[in-house]
Amino acid sequence: MNAVSHAVTEPARLSDTGPTQRPSGRQPGPGGSGSSVEASRETRPPKVRAEVRNLSFYYGQNRALKDINIPIADRQVTALIGPSGCGKSTFLRCFNRMHDLQVGTRYEGSITLYPENVDLVGRDIDPIEVRMRIGMVFQKANPFPKSIFENVAYGLRLRGMTRRSLLAEEVEQALRGAALWEEVGDRLHESAMALSGGQMQRLCIARALATKPEILLCDEPTSALDPIATAKIEELISTLRAQVTVLIVTHNMQQAARISDYTAFMYLGELIEFGQAGRIFTNPAKKATEDYITGRYG
Repeated sequence: MNAVSHAVTEPARLSDTGPTQRPSGRQPGPGGSGSSVEASRETRPPKVRAEVRNLSFYYGQNRALKDINIPIADRQVTALIGPSGCGKSTFLRCFNRMHDLQVGTRYEGSITLYPENVDLVGRDIDPIEVRMRIGMVFQKANPFPKSIFENVAYGLRLRGMTRRSLLAEEVEQALRGAALWEEVGDRLHESAMALSGGQMQRLCIARALATKPEILLCDEPTSALDPIATAKIEELISTLRAQVTVLIVTHNMQQAARISDYTAFMYLGELIEFGQAGRIFTNPAKKATEDYITGRYG
């Protein structure tokens, strides 16, 4: 991306310092946590990878997001929770400028990517270049009607990679990163449409990882999957924090408690509360947050 000139600013400090802490002797939030997920958590202090400042978003005259301010921790999992229609997916899609595909939308405020100090929603930034840096996995798996190999290689070819040996190396690396290589490594040239639902979703994650995104957006990636496939995706997302910053939307409180380091609760287009997942799910500061995570509404 051609970085434009911006005034250099310091990234905000995360509201809760240090890594996610789980209260001793208590299960984290509504549903506990798998040991494999917990084992993936690191004990390093987080840095800020992106910072959202005074972000508002409009569909025509409708203000869908209202002055959102939130730091996104580098190589950590940040979960967005809240009832349907609260603006979670709208917020997520601001990061890769998906809204630009609709007529009459506009942004106010900024999403600054560090250390480049680039405003992702700035008018002088090319949305196509933003999407090359910010990967996305959708609610429903959307593999292309191509082979497994060509699905993963698609973004690499768009970036000009043509050498077969190099493509093969990068495809294998991405499939291993998505915990799928052992299942499909011997049938890369078979159709991706023959995979199971969970495998398709992991293939889509591999496709996103192949281009080495700086942030990976996940919009309810397990909502259409069975419990076994969901557990595999959750474990995968938890291990991905070692290589990429993850921002995930989920309606599943147990899932958010299991996999996230930081959690943001949204309601009616506003950010109500943000902090370490352990605190949000065991000792929220706002009554509205407590009411939501305990099932009083939503």
